[in-house]
Amino acid sequence: MNNKIRAFLIILLISLLLPAVLFAADDITGLWKTIDDETGNPKGVIAVYEYQAKIYGRVIASFDDEGREIDDDMYRQINTSPFLVGEPAFNALTIIWDMKDKGNKWAGGKIMDPGDTEVKPGIYDCEIWKEGRDLIVRGQIFIFGRNQTWKPMRNSEFPEGFIVPDWKNFRPEIPKLK
Repeated sequence: MNNKIRAFLIILLISLLLPAVLFAADDITGLWKTIDDETGNPKGVIAVYEYQAKIYGRVIASFDDEGREIDDDMYRQINTSPFLVGEPAFNALTIIWDMKDKGNKWAGGKIMDPGDTEVKPGIYDCEIWKEGRDLIVRGQIFIFGRNQTWKPMRNSEFPEGFIVPDWKNFRPEIPKLK
């Protein structure tokens, strides 16, 4: 192969790969605090992780009503959902699944508002992106939706003795509505 063809092929390959690297969505994996829209208090902790080039999110802990301390977690699994097959615990529940890298955000997947013991869960289309240190999570139906701002959760914010799970090795378990 002559040098001109080889140089052309290298330049072509670089021009095809460079946009994918430059415009990849931010890394959003890690531990995030969900914030209650009405009170502004922390409500839960979500582990956002990557599995097979897609993004998933699992609830690992819930705060008390004042947002001061964790009152349930994936180890205790006190509260369960009567509206999901198998009545799984809210803590350890996958609530984000199949999010794909769309360049400046993650989208194309679903997010579930898990509801509670009296309110049925809702499943919505989802988009996620970073703004500064925060994570913006948008659930929507068609063009209608709302954003939530999630804050980073530091390991030091967990109660003494809490074992932070190895979220990087989580595998998704997609919940099913009854």
